[in-house]
Amino acid sequence: MASKGLSCFKRVQQWNTLCRVWHLYDARWQNPFDSAVLIAKYLAGQNKPVYHPLGDVGDHVVVINTKDIALPNDEWLNRVYFHHTGYPGGASWTLAYELHEKEPTLVFYKAVYKQVGGSLLRKGMMARLHCYADNNVPKEILENVTSQIRQLRPQPKGLEIGRASCRERV
Repeated sequence: MASKGLSCFKRVQQWNTLCRVWHLYDARWQNPFDSAVLIAKYLAGQNKPVYHPLGDVGDHVVVINTKDIALPNDEWLNRVYFHHTGYPGGASWTLAYELHEKEPTLVFYKAVYKQVGGSLLRKGMMARLHCYADNNVPKEILENVTSQIRQLRPQPKGLEIGRASCRERV
């Protein structure tokens, strides 16, 4: 008698739909505020067919090279981040370039934090965001990564690559 259970392919498909997938995103030369819109969708699980606004079905996102982000125009000088210690007179405003020099992952993290929205699921979503200033990611995390998120803007060719292609044409 044949079993009426799920086929092996359907089981794997269902498992991939419901489990948390680890994605890798390279932030080199990317605008963090445009990238945050894309990453927030993966953290919330909007890329899955079982998405519901009140369900916690989002994936993990590992972001590398956050020290090489690119802000448009004078955003480094014009964008200001506010912090208050809770004490009287404890308000402080920090420019984006100062915050980036102090902690290279913080500008990107704050962009995603704002984009995720103020729901009760925000804390869990932000716990699934892993930001790294460069390519040095712990081996335990890289073992879990199974997918890569495509960059929004193409990276410009390096100076050496451009010179080599010019030499070949001449």
